[in-house]
Amino acid sequence: MDTDRREGTRMTRTTEAPSDELRAFWAERHLCMLTTLRPDGKPHVVPVGVTVDEDFTTARVICRRGSVKARNVRLGEPARVVVSQVDGRRWSSLEGSAVVREDPESVADAENRYAVRYHRQPTPHPERVVIEISLDRRLGMR
Repeated sequence: MDTDRREGTRMTRTTEAPSDELRAFWAERHLCMLTTLRPDGKPHVVPVGVTVDEDFTTARVICRRGSVKARNVRLGEPARVVVSQVDGRRWSSLEGSAVVREDPESVADAENRYAVRYHRQPTPHPERVVIEISLDRRLGMR
């Protein structure tokens, strides 16, 4: 098992299979937040819709090409980011390296995943891109 304990929080590297509880939690609809780093190193935290692959190796966030989050990721590609969601005392943060994908296939795939998770098709937008996160750490729920 590849885990650490830090300040009372369980950190799990993605070499450990995600639990059924974690999969169920990320299938539920909760407020999600994406944290990126601004050029000055300060965090930029915004609410987003997040989709996570079944194996918890990739997460995706759709957004506009010119959004602050997309610009921040481009500055450090691959940039370190965190997506989190919370429901009372239950919470989970997923960390990884992110890139911005603009190709039509990646955008369409991310839109379809969003529609499945959130039960609605995202509003079409010609400037849509995908922040694709290669996950390598999980905090909170395993």
